[in-house]
Order: sequence, then C-alpha cells, then structure tokens
Amino acid sequence: MARIRLGMVGGGNDAFIGAVHRIASRIDDRFELVAGALSSTPEKAIASGQALGLDPDRTYANFTDMAKREARLKNGIEAVAIVTPNHVHYPASREFLKRNIHVICDKPLTSTMADAKKLVAAVEKSDALFVLTHNYTGYPMMRQARQMVADGDLGKIRLVQVEYPQDWLTEAAEDDGVKQAEWRTDPARSGAGGCVGDIGTHAYNLAGFVTGLRLEELAADLHSFVPGRLLDDNVNVMLRYEGGARGMLWSSQVAPGNENGLKLRVYGEKGGIEWTQADPNYLWFTPFGEPKRLITRGGAGSNAASQKGTRIPPGHPEGYLEGFANIYSEAADAIEAARAGKSSDALYPTVEDGLDGMKFIQACVASSKRNSAWLKL
Repeated sequence: MARIRLGMVGGGNDAFIGAVHRIASRIDDRFELVAGALSSTPEKAIASGQALGLDPDRTYANFTDMAKREARLKNGIEAVAIVTPNHVHYPASREFLKRNIHVICDKPLTSTMADAKKLVAAVEKSDALFVLTHNYTGYPMMRQARQMVADGDLGKIRLVQVEYPQDWLTEAAEDDGVKQAEWRTDPARSGAGGCVGDIGTHAYNLAGFVTGLRLEELAADLHSFVPGRLLDDNVNVMLRYEGGARGMLWSSQVAPGNENGLKLRVYGEKGGIEWTQADPNYLWFTPFGEPKRLITRGGAGSNAASQKGTRIPPGHPEGYLEGFANIYSEAADAIEAARAGKSSDALYPTVEDGLDGMKFIQACVASSKRNSAWLKL
C-alpha cells in the first residue's frame, strides 16, 4: 500500500526525539514525512523544514495553520507525530483529531490532568486513531515477556521491580542553557512531575504492559536533590496491585554512572523474568527450582509475539530505534486497516494508557506531599 503521509509538530533542528521519530517512521518504509510545524519559532520552523527537504508550502509556522490547510489538501497528511514539550500535546492533538487526522504523540500524555481528560474526550469524538509512543513496549523481548505472563509461565504474579536511573541532571543543566533540561524542569511546560513524568512513567507503563496488572494504590517519595530545582529528580514508589501483587519503582536523573538504565524484574509463583534495556535482545527466565534460561530475540524459545517485532537474525543487535519503529509499524497497521474500513489487532499504547500514566504522576506527587501516604490511584 502507499506510504502513509506523515506530518510532524515539533522536532526541529537539534531536537533529539524528533529525529528518533523520523527514523522510526521510516525503518519499515511505512510512512513518508511531507509536512511539518517543526518549532514554536517560525524562523526555526522554516529552517528545519528546509533542512529536511520539505516543500516550503508545507512547512508551517504553527500547528493550527498546518492542521487547517493539510485537512483541506487532496493529498494532505493522514497522520501527525507530535514531539513537543508536554504542555503542547493537548492543544496540538486537538487540532488534528477534530479534523480526523491520526495522532502519534510522545509521552507523557499531557502536562495536566485537566488536559489529559480533555484529550481523552477529543479522541472519543474523533474518527482518528491516537497512538502514544511508550516505545519500550515495542522491544521484542518485552512482548515475549508479556506473552509469557499471559500464558501463565510465571504463575500468579507476586513481585514487580522496575527501575529507570539516569545521571544527566546530576548538576543544574537547566541553568547552563541545556534546552532539554530547561523544559523538563519547568512546571509550566513539563507539568507537576519532573523525573516521575519524564522516565518514571516509562517504567510504570512497561511494568503494566508486561504483567497486565492494574495498580490499586501507591506510596511515593519524590525529591529534588539539586538546589533550586522546581521538580523532582529522584523518585521511589511502593506499589500495590489489584490481586495482591507488590512492586517497587525507582527512577532517578541524578544517579552518576547510569545512562538509560531501564530494568524490569517480574516474579510469580512458578518463576521469574529479568530484562535490561542496555542488553535488550536477551530475556532471562528462571522456572522455580531450575537453572536460569536465556531467551534471545529471534532465537530458540522466542514466541510469536516477539518474532513479529524481529527484523534480523539473532546475534545481530536490535535496540532503541527498532523498538520505537515497532510502535510506528503497529500504528501503520491500524491506519491501513482504517483506510480499508476494517478493524485491527495492532498493539500500541493508547490514550487510556496515557491517562493511566497521568493518574500515576498525580498520585505520586500527592502522596509525596503527604509524607509518602498510601493513596488510591
């Protein structure tokens, strides 16, 4: 089928995540970037469009003009990637959703719970799809793990441990003009959560994706170690899931020696699994009372869920970009099904997953303010 015509909001020159989305959208040759409002600064938006080779007539100064004109064009965009700071997610998504243009949006869902609820309503009113790029759910071995849990290989889940430490905000990078640090530590643009919203939501989402468990209540300790920082840079959360499982979540951006140390461990009555993003092609599975077993991406023991997201033979590494691309390819499956008026079983994070993440952030902030009191989600 013809490539899906894609637009982008944000992601201009020097924006890391915009480049990641563009690469991910093209890995499986399912999308073609044809339009963009690539910066909140008109001059930078135009320069970024030129650098990407976009038609000047389809390089826009703002997302509202882009949504209006692209909706009228015969070959206008079918989907838009929104890769802006959090406070822009809702207003940008709204403009495209009300014109039935599919939205692929970076996480967290929004900067406030009020905007999150309005975005859910906008998705419900639209005929368009909404995809949230919790990209770690696209890793083949995380889909392997999810299927193993669903198949009962671990038995009833008892324990969930997930962590995501970084070190890049150990010093006050926001005071040194580092753009990515500036907006992530600004409540007006990031929302009420700093580290908990930026990477804590990734950890929380991945734990839920793999285990299928729903969080019932939590007790959180959010802290900012860097003097003068307005949002948290370290997070410790105890988790109580429906059905009795217990969990712990740690995310930090002030842990020297850690780059993107996402790690997940899940233990049930019959066995446990361990996975780390630094070595994403391997999943350790230990049936109780038996030696550890190493399951490799595409290798012996890999299941259909992981094989769907596997492109190359085992032993050739696949990683971050390919996992991200799996989200885009699932979105493409759903969009192509919608083109044909058919339903789809594509697997991707939805607006409801985003709302759940916002509830998690809200509960963590509230719990921490109440001296880590247990709060219902």
